Amino acid sequence: MTRRGLVLFALMSVIWGVPYLLIRVAVAEVTPATLVLARTAIAAAILLPYAIARADLRAVLARWRWVVAFAAIEIAIPWIALGSAEQHITSSLAGLLVAGVPFVGTALALLTGGTDRLSRMGLVGLVIGLAGVAAIVWGNFATTDGTALLQIAVVVVGYAVGPAILARRLGGLSSVGVMAISLALCAVVYVPIAATQLPEAIPSPNVLAAVAILAVVCTAAAFLIFAALIDEIGPVRSTVITYVNPAVAAFLGVLVLDEPFSLAMGIGFALVVLGLTLATRRPQLAATPALVSVEPSLRADGV
Repeated sequence: MTRRGLVLFALMSVIWGVPYLLIRVAVAEVTPATLVLARTAIAAAILLPYAIARADLRAVLARWRWVVAFAAIEIAIPWIALGSAEQHITSSLAGLLVAGVPFVGTALALLTGGTDRLSRMGLVGLVIGLAGVAAIVWGNFATTDGTALLQIAVVVVGYAVGPAILARRLGGLSSVGVMAISLALCAVVYVPIAATQLPEAIPSPNVLAAVAILAVVCTAAAFLIFAALIDEIGPVRSTVITYVNPAVAAFLGVLVLDEPFSLAMGIGFALVVLGLTLATRRPQLAATPALVSVEPSLRADGV
C-alpha cells in the first residue's frame, strides 16, 4: 500500500469509528430526529454543490425510486434507530454490535441468489463471527434495554441492504451524486418531524460541536475521503476499515465517556474480527456489501 493509501486508510478507520461517540453525546440534549435533520442538511449543503459541479445528476434522478429506497434504508431509518438506541446503550456497545453488518450482508447475498458461494472456511468464519456478536449481546443483555438492541438490529440490516441497492440498482452512477441527493431527501423528510422536537434551549457547545463534526467530517468529508481511498487501493481492500471502526468506537467510549468494557465484549469482538477474516478471504466475498462498503456503505456511518 502506498503512503497516500495508508494515510487515507488511517483517516477512514478513525473517522467512521468516531460517530458512535458523537451520537451518544448529541442525543443527551437533542432528539434523534433533530440530530438526523442537522446531520443530513449540513452534509447535503456541502456535497450537493460538489455533485452538481462534477456529476450528471440527471442520470441519478432517472433512477429516483432506487435513490429513495437507498436513502431510506441506508440513512433515514438506520440513523434515527442508532440515535434512539444510543439514548439507552453505550457508544462502545453500539459500535461493536454494528460490526455484525458484513455477516448480514453476506447472508443476504446468499439468500437472494448472489453468485458468491461460501467456502467451508468461509462458513466457519460466518459462524464464529455470529457467535462473537451473540457473546457481545449476551454479556450485556441483563443491563441493556431490549428495545435498543432491536433498534441496533434495524441499523445492522439497513447498513447491509443499503450498499446492496447501491451496487445492484444504482451501479454506474456518480456515488457523490447518489449520496448528496439521498442526504437532501432525508433532510426534507425530517424537517416536519424535527420541527416538533426542537430543544427548548440552545444545546451546549459540546453537543453543537458533536453535530457539526458528524455532518462535516464523519459524513461529507468522510464520503469524499472514502471515494479517494477506493481509487487508491480498490473497493475490496477498502472494506477492511470495517474491522477497525468498532475498535475505535469502543476505545473512544471507554476513554472519553468512561463507559464500561466487559470481558464478554472483548472476547466477542475478537471472535467477530476472526470471523470476518475467515468469511471474507475470497475476493468475491470480500466485496460483498458491508458496513460502509461502497461508501458506507457510503456508511456511512455510517455511521
